[in-house]
Amino acid sequence: MVNTDTNEAKTEPLKFEDDPKSSRSFWIALLLLLGVVGWLVSGFILPAPPPSEESQSLSDRIIEPMAVIAETSIAKPVVQFFKNEGQALPDRDTTLRAQISGQISEVYVKKGEDVEANDVVAKFDTKELEAELERAQAELERAQREVENAIELQERGVATADRVSSAEAALAGARAQLAFAEDNLANTSITAPFAGRIETFELEPGEFIQVGSEIGRLVDNTPLTVAIQVPQISLGVLKNQQPARVKFITGEERAGLVTFVSTSATTATRTFLVEVEVSNSDGKIPAGISAEVEIPYGQVDAHFISPETLSLNEQGALGVKTVDDDNVVRFHDVEVIRATIEGLFVKGLPDEVQIITTGQGFVQDGELVNPQKGADN
Repeated sequence: MVNTDTNEAKTEPLKFEDDPKSSRSFWIALLLLLGVVGWLVSGFILPAPPPSEESQSLSDRIIEPMAVIAETSIAKPVVQFFKNEGQALPDRDTTLRAQISGQISEVYVKKGEDVEANDVVAKFDTKELEAELERAQAELERAQREVENAIELQERGVATADRVSSAEAALAGARAQLAFAEDNLANTSITAPFAGRIETFELEPGEFIQVGSEIGRLVDNTPLTVAIQVPQISLGVLKNQQPARVKFITGEERAGLVTFVSTSATTATRTFLVEVEVSNSDGKIPAGISAEVEIPYGQVDAHFISPETLSLNEQGALGVKTVDDDNVVRFHDVEVIRATIEGLFVKGLPDEVQIITTGQGFVQDGELVNPQKGADN
């Protein structure tokens, strides 16, 4: 038998009761929503307050043209220079050699001494050479007698024409030997071919040397010759007899003169040799040192500017920014023709122009600006 009372107690319906706190949250959310909607609607109904004077001033400054400092520049004639580096070479440089073989008897100079043209620097012992000369003279006399005898015998029909010819050949050889002996005796003195300084000299009395042996080096650096290599593009502006200015690495500066302009390029470098002669009568400037050469070749109208004035455009070209009559920025490509410690000479600008000296880095070509006069204006 099933207990029906127990089942009926278990199937009673569920009952819900209202929570007073839940109704409070609903009204709070509703009030917040109404507040937000009211704030949004007030922007359309109520007029916005007028902008303050400070905000109006800031707006005006943003739309105004940027202020820059511009200075008037007028082009002036400037001498153009070709510049290059070279090396100072002696005017003459030769090797002293022995013209005969023999023993040295006297040495008259030392390394580093100055000599004049035809000064004797050393002498050979002449004893053996004088003996050779005597033998050559005796041989010549003998050969002369042989010729005379051969001719006499031929006339008497005893000697043949071949004997006469052989005697005459021997006579010619004896004459040549005598001339050689005389020449050797005349060359017993080793002399300086020109005035200069003995740069190297290795010879001692009693030393035996062969003909052609190198005994020293003679250098003449009065004047000096400065050799430079000129690129093809610059060759047309240089010519003989142009004045030049040469600055040596020692600090010495001298006037010079172009004495040679090559008409044939060096195969390896495609450059042309140009020589500049520099006076060096006091001998203070040594040969072989480096030198910088300046050669004026013409005039061009140019502006003198500060390096800080230069700018680069979007293509990377070097130029200067200026202001035209309508206060518009203009970019001009320029070429530096001379640089000094104080500034640069450039060409490529109009003869008279307003150059932006301050603020050029913040403005672009074609931009409207408010130019102000510089301190020098």
